[in-house]
Amino acid sequence: MPGLYALLLTLSIVATFVYKLRVDGIFACPASGYKANAYLTDCNASAYGDYDHGAFWFGLEPQACQAAAGADVLLVGSSRLQFALSTPNTAEWFTGLGLRHYLLGFSHSETVAFFDPLISKLRPRARAYVINVDRFFDDRVSPPTEQILQGRDIRQRYEEKRSWQFLHKALCAALPMACGNALAVYRTRDTGAWQREGSRPFDDREVSDGPASDAERWEQFADLGARFLAQLPVDRSCVILTIVPTVATKRDEAKAIAARLGFALAAPRVEGLRTFDGSHLDEASAARWS
Repeated sequence: MPGLYALLLTLSIVATFVYKLRVDGIFACPASGYKANAYLTDCNASAYGDYDHGAFWFGLEPQACQAAAGADVLLVGSSRLQFALSTPNTAEWFTGLGLRHYLLGFSHSETVAFFDPLISKLRPRARAYVINVDRFFDDRVSPPTEQILQGRDIRQRYEEKRSWQFLHKALCAALPMACGNALAVYRTRDTGAWQREGSRPFDDREVSDGPASDAERWEQFADLGARFLAQLPVDRSCVILTIVPTVATKRDEAKAIAARLGFALAAPRVEGLRTFDGSHLDEASAARWS
C-alpha cells in the first residue's frame, strides 16, 4: 500500500504539472509561428507571458539583436507599431530602397524607461529612426521592465523561457493536440516583424481620434522626448515621429509633443481602418496604413 500511495502521488504531481503547462504555460499557445526564422515573443498564458523583453535585454536572441543593431532604419515603439508595420508593404518598400530596417517595438506599451538603456546596450548603427509617439516618451515602467530592473534571478527565468521554446516547437509539430490555441506572437529575427497566431475573444472596433487628455503632462513628455532624442547618434532630420491609429488615438497629444520637439508629425489619416482587438490594426488595415 505505501508503494501504491507513492505511485498515485507521483502520478498526481506529474498530471498537475502537465495540466499547468497545457493551460497556463507555453503549451497553451500554438507553435505554428516558428517558421521563417522566428521565435515566440509572447504567449497569452499566465505562467509564460513575455519573453521578448528579456531576449533583447540579456542578448538571448543574438541574431535578432545583431539585426536590430545593424539596421539602416530602426522603428521603435509599442505593439501597435509592430502590428501596423509588420506587413509585406513595409518590407518591400525598404527592400526597394536597398535599406535594412528593423521593427523594434515591444508589448506592454513600452516607453523610454526601457528603450533608453536598451539602445545603450544594443549600440545600433541606424542612420534613421521612426518613433511611435503614443505615450512612448513617458517614464512609466512596464511590468516586464520592472522585473528586469529589480527582479531576482530574472535572467535565469528568461533563459528557461527560451529553453521551453525548443520543446514547444518539437512537441507541437509531432503532436499538435498537445498544444492550445491561445494568442501568441512571433518575431522574425532578421526584420523584427511580428506574426500573430492563435486566437482569443476579439473586440473588432473602428479606429478613431480621441479627446485630448492629460494635457498638463505634455510638457513632461516633451522633455523626456528631448532627452531621448539627444542621445540618438543621428541628425534630427533623420528622425520621424508618427502615431499609429487606434481606438481613441491620442493624435492631438502626439502633434503637440512633436511640435514642442520641433517636428511635424507624420501620421496619415486613412478612412475605414479597424482594430482586431480594440487596440491594434487588423491585417487589412495595417496593409493600407503602412
